[in-house]
Amino acid sequence: MNIAPCPHSWQLTPAEAREVQEIHRSRVVLEDRLGPVRRVAGVDVGFEDDNRVARAAVAVLSFPALTLEEAVIGRAPVTFPYIPGLLSFREMPAVLDALRRLRLTPDLLLCDGQGIAHPRRFGIASHLGVLVDIPAIGVAKRLLTGRHDPAPDARGGWTPLRDKGAIIGAVLRTRVGVRPVFISPGHRITLDTALHYVMACVTRYRLPETTRWAHRLASGPEASGQCAGAARAAPR
Repeated sequence: MNIAPCPHSWQLTPAEAREVQEIHRSRVVLEDRLGPVRRVAGVDVGFEDDNRVARAAVAVLSFPALTLEEAVIGRAPVTFPYIPGLLSFREMPAVLDALRRLRLTPDLLLCDGQGIAHPRRFGIASHLGVLVDIPAIGVAKRLLTGRHDPAPDARGGWTPLRDKGAIIGAVLRTRVGVRPVFISPGHRITLDTALHYVMACVTRYRLPETTRWAHRLASGPEASGQCAGAARAAPR
């Protein structure tokens, strides 16, 4: 993929990082600006070398068949501390490195993290979507901010996630009897459409297949060069 230069530095203090979020959140589009979705990609980040190196995985799946078409791993030194709400500054350089290695361009990104369900409405899915100008969804395993009622215990049941009087996402039950996930628009997509695509990517597990593939590559034994290379060569 061709990616435009980042409009800000990654060598920032936490205060400067928060300022970047405040400035660039105005670029987030919360409308459906998607073309035909034929490829969806999962994005996840793990760490290696005693957390000194971030390892990002991007897995591109066909849609709606959800067969793996391409997977790549990118790496970057970790230069930013672990601070909730600022994780994109710790992880994004590796994610961008992975995206640059892709030969296929996804039509939609599903990121392991938050979109606008974030204290400054600019989680990693929003940050990434804005930087690469691709529709993006935040698919988080845990709550970062906001309040909600219990999600209905039915496949696809959801309840709004609210913060300061606004709906910022949804608490989604992907399977009966399992813990919900936290869905929020990242960029160029509405909440209703984000929920549609997340559920379309869910099979028989709690997490969508995009997330499962990316997590396996970012954090599991498949992160070795041999397995990453095999995934990269998958049929297209």
